[in-house]
Formats: sequence, C-alpha cells, structure tokens
Amino acid sequence: MTVHGRVWQPREKAQVFPTWAAKLAMSITGLVMLAFVFVHMLGNLKIFASHEDYNAYSKWLREAFTPLLPYEGLLWIARIVLGACLLIHVLCAVLVWKRSRANTASARPKGLSGYFAKMMLPTGIVLLAFVFVHILDLTVGALVQPASFQHPDEQFYAATNMIASLDRPVMTVFYLIVLLALAVHLAHGFELAINDLGVTSSSWRKWMRLLGILLAILILVGDAAVVLSANLGAV
Repeated sequence: MTVHGRVWQPREKAQVFPTWAAKLAMSITGLVMLAFVFVHMLGNLKIFASHEDYNAYSKWLREAFTPLLPYEGLLWIARIVLGACLLIHVLCAVLVWKRSRANTASARPKGLSGYFAKMMLPTGIVLLAFVFVHILDLTVGALVQPASFQHPDEQFYAATNMIASLDRPVMTVFYLIVLLALAVHLAHGFELAINDLGVTSSSWRKWMRLLGILLAILILVGDAAVVLSANLGAV
C-alpha cells in the first residue's frame, strides 16, 4: 500500500504468547514429566523383587504422608501437577509447531539431528495416546483393561493387574512401541529443553546431549525389561 508516495506495510500483530515463552514452558514441563517417568521406571523395577514389594510400593503411594495428607493425597497432587504439565506441554508444542511450519527446508537441521527433530511430533502423538490407554488399562480399569483387573480394597493387586495386562501380546507390542517413541522423544527433547533454558555452550550441549541419550536408554531398557518379563512369565 502506498501512502504519500511511500510504501506502507502494516505492522505485524504482536504475539500474545511469544514463541520463546512457549519453548520455555515446554522445557520446564518436559523436564518435570521426564523426572516422573524416570522415578516411575524405578518403581516398576520393584516387580523384580517380588509381587509383595510391588504391591507394597503401590500401597505406599496411596498412604504416603497420611494423616498430614488425605488418603491418595500424594497421588492426586502428582496427577494434578502432571496433568497441568501435559496440557501446557501439548498446547505449547502445537503453537510452536504451527509457527515453525513457515521455516524453509534449508533452515531445518540436517542429518541425525534433523531426523530426531522430525520425529518429535509423531512420537509426541503416540505418547499422548498412550497416556489415556495406560490410565484406562491400569488405573481406571475400563475399556482396555485385562479381564481379571481388580481395584484395590483391603489388598492391592498392582502386580497381578500389570502382569495380566502385559500377558496380552497386543498390549506388550503396544507398550514396546510406546517405549521406543518415548526414548526418541526424550533423547532429543532433553537437549532442546536444556538449550531453551539457556545452556548454549557447545561443550555443555554435547554433555547434555549425551545425558539425554543415557536417560532415554535407561528408561527404555528398564521399562522394556519389565514389559517383556511380565509377558514371558519371568516375574
């Protein structure tokens, strides 16, 4: 548009929520969820000790810090925090993805880094679907749960419920696919999160990249061992 002989271009509308803020929110929420996934994996490994130890761990999660907290208080705090983190993470991821689509192919990373970057969206979708399936399978006990699912009463059935679920080949394959998606998502996502939190030194980024890969492998191997052992009757 020309005004008084000058080319006038409308000023771009200011972003209500800037991209840097969305990336920062994704980094923080992603690291919170990573911490949960790692601790959750450690808890799952208790199945190798005994069914009683695994059930006792499940019971402790519900009774922790009572009477300071109500029954299942710690679990509900964790659920609320993780639910909020997941919602913020997904919304910010969609926002960043929509804005990044304008980038040209030449501006995107190449090689292995580029491959992992491309996999963040599909692996994220797989993980989001898994969250709902996992809750229905082993927490709510609805739609996809094993036929023998039992809710806790005076006793806890966490071990038998998990083994009954993973005794189904389709569920075992599903969990293994999810674990592979999780490993890819974590390995690259951890590096991105550290970078967006301000760690931009090349040497530090190298070490953080290795740490992210190590965490991803530990979680993959730990949880996959539980899944396969449960399916094969080794626990």
